[in-house]
Amino acid sequence: MIRFDPNAAPEPDSGIFGLPHAEKDAALVLIPVPWEATTSYGGGASRGPAAIFAASGQIDLFDSDVAKPYEPGIFMRPESGAVRAWNKTAKAAAQKIIRAGGRVDGKPALLKALKTANALGDRLNDWVYRETKSVLAAGKIPGIVGGDHSVPYGAFRAAAERHGEFGLLHFDAHHDTRVAYEGLVWSHASIMYNALENIPKISKIVQVAIRDYSEQEHEFLRALGPRARVFYDRALCAARFSGAPWNRLAEEISADLPEKVWITFDIDGLDPKLCPHTGTPVPGGLQLAEAARVIELVARSGRTILGFDLVEVAPAPGGRDEWDANVGMRLLYKLAAWTFVSRGLCRARD
Repeated sequence: MIRFDPNAAPEPDSGIFGLPHAEKDAALVLIPVPWEATTSYGGGASRGPAAIFAASGQIDLFDSDVAKPYEPGIFMRPESGAVRAWNKTAKAAAQKIIRAGGRVDGKPALLKALKTANALGDRLNDWVYRETKSVLAAGKIPGIVGGDHSVPYGAFRAAAERHGEFGLLHFDAHHDTRVAYEGLVWSHASIMYNALENIPKISKIVQVAIRDYSEQEHEFLRALGPRARVFYDRALCAARFSGAPWNRLAEEISADLPEKVWITFDIDGLDPKLCPHTGTPVPGGLQLAEAARVIELVARSGRTILGFDLVEVAPAPGGRDEWDANVGMRLLYKLAAWTFVSRGLCRARD
């Protein structure tokens, strides 16, 4: 065990959360993915991983729910210059498609741009898959830090290969089940459609806090039958208005998951006062403590959290404030802590 003072200020050259771990010493390896090629409203998610890292040294490592969640080790890999370059090229191409509303037929320049964006999305998916596979092969837990919500697709593939069937616990304001939204196959709005259509070992999806979606998406989820369960924000609010305690609702969410779980967390699943600069904020959503309680109950239930992703954290333009990154890094620490509990690497406090 690496010894350091968790009560002291972080060293200047320390890692995520001010921790001293190298990758070889860490049970959890975070993979930053600075990608937001298909962002269709607000931007900035590609700067999320760096902003989270910069803010993370401000956290107090003592956690009132989990004993010493830093001890198993958390390491964040450096950002990939290649991914940043792909993102720049893909975003320039995708924005042409988005401005045209996805209507590219008979327009050679737009068809070329669409081909470029989709090909680079393929390349990004393969990169994330290989990075995640390397973490799993080393016997470590992967965590993806985005970037927009398209980025964990390759991680889902790697987890399915390694662990077999598992469920997705999906926090989001949106279903993300559009089919090649605006013609972009790997759109952030299509991640769950792609995952559910292409990765059959995702045996169940449980979505939480959904509140902005199309009729087609609604029907797609209904057609999945027992493979999908949606806890709409409206229904959660109605239950609370009728006096239902959050614990009961959180237990119901947790109980609908299979034994193995991947948590995919779009920050816009939270109340937008906690993430005001995320790309597609929607009024409503969860408080941080409510989301953390659901994750806690999953860990305490004996289920195994295989890994997770945290996406769509976007710092304020021009670095005006670091609120989004501050909330994001605290959520990241909670995800790490409860993942460690689920894997027997940390102890939950009474």
